[in-house]
Amino acid sequence: MANEVHTIGVLTSGGDAPGMNAAIRAVVRRALTEGKQVKGIQRGYAGLLQEEIVDMNKRSVSDIIQRGGTILQTARCTEFTTSEGQEKGAEICKKHGIDGMVVIGGDGSFRGAQKLAACGINTIGVPGTIDLDIACTDYTIGFDTAVNTAMEAIDKVRDTSTSHERCSIIEVMGRGAGFIALWCGVANGAEDVLLPEKYDYDEQRLVNNIIENRKIGKKHHIIINAEGIGHSTSMARRIEAATGVETRATILGYMQRGGSPTARDRMMGSVMGAYAVDCLCRGKSNRVVALRENHVVDFDIDEALAMNKSLNDYEYDICYTLAR
Repeated sequence: MANEVHTIGVLTSGGDAPGMNAAIRAVVRRALTEGKQVKGIQRGYAGLLQEEIVDMNKRSVSDIIQRGGTILQTARCTEFTTSEGQEKGAEICKKHGIDGMVVIGGDGSFRGAQKLAACGINTIGVPGTIDLDIACTDYTIGFDTAVNTAMEAIDKVRDTSTSHERCSIIEVMGRGAGFIALWCGVANGAEDVLLPEKYDYDEQRLVNNIIENRKIGKKHHIIINAEGIGHSTSMARRIEAATGVETRATILGYMQRGGSPTARDRMMGSVMGAYAVDCLCRGKSNRVVALRENHVVDFDIDEALAMNKSLNDYEYDICYTLAR
């Protein structure tokens, strides 16, 4: 058990995710209710090292729950990956009286939180990433909004793809994890889904699927391609040459990070942010908040970072079963 905290810092790190503002709001208001002071660190670990630290009160987080992005902003920080940077960050925390920290982000952010904890700052991580790729938790803040944004965009592309009898390759985010692509594959009824965890780079299979579907009267073909595979534009050119079917690529990109968070992301951001404060108030440190079997729990950061997460094979199977 760590020492009692009196002043809690909160920062967002890594890629932004809808629902981060809900988590910030919950941290601030829950901490103030518990009699703690709260300081916001702007621009993540980079802002911490530059001492971009502001006092926060209940009014600081008014009217933000519905906003996308993060009011604290975020940035990458290579300096904080060094032991010197980590020690400097801990000293800055102590200088400003911050003895507890809530870090909202992904695995990379949690590695920074782990180092702060080792330097004597009670630290709790909150999973905020649209990729759903944090192994210890069944849910990450931002995923629901991102996948709904992608789903709605793919529905629109399907409309024009059908009108022009095209094949459309739609690239969604997910550099190392195919959860957004898989969920959109099912939700959008895509004919093919390419996932970093599963794709065997057999383009001929895609070509054969398109040709066979044309033979049975299918007038369009949707391929959802995860960012980790990429090269959608060149893939479209090759498929058009092989099939004779007009093929277009659409890369959804950063639009998936933005937008007003869904009810689920607002709810989970609020619950996880408040739970992080509760962990600090109970003297916990070096922990990650997680959702497991619909219950909010916490894991040791070391244990959490050592876990591996895989796609649900049954969901992958039905994605293709229902597309045929």
